[in-house]
Amino acid sequence: MYAVIFTATTKSPDALYSDTVQTLRQLAFEKYNCIEFNAVTEGDNEIAVSYWHSEEDIKHWKQDANHLVAQKHGQHKWYQDYKVQVVEIKREYAYCADDKSDS
Repeated sequence: MYAVIFTATTKSPDALYSDTVQTLRQLAFEKYNCIEFNAVTEGDNEIAVSYWHSEEDIKHWKQDANHLVAQKHGQHKWYQDYKVQVVEIKREYAYCADDKSDS
């Protein structure tokens, strides 16, 4: 499994930005096999982490025509700066307080 970690400093998000984020998220799930997509904004700092089965899916999503347009808008309009990291997840574990088992 792979993760894409996107961190950015926003400068002027607008209505088109919000629509574009929704479109790209929907495409990630419906067309490019994204497993999970989480995003948080605090002030002008944004972080999004998405999880994928393969690097190929990530590459295809990045090259989607809608994503290419969004990248141009991001560089010229929406972001002061950003960084993208693609990482391979070597191991994963979790805890859930709702687990009622007595083990």
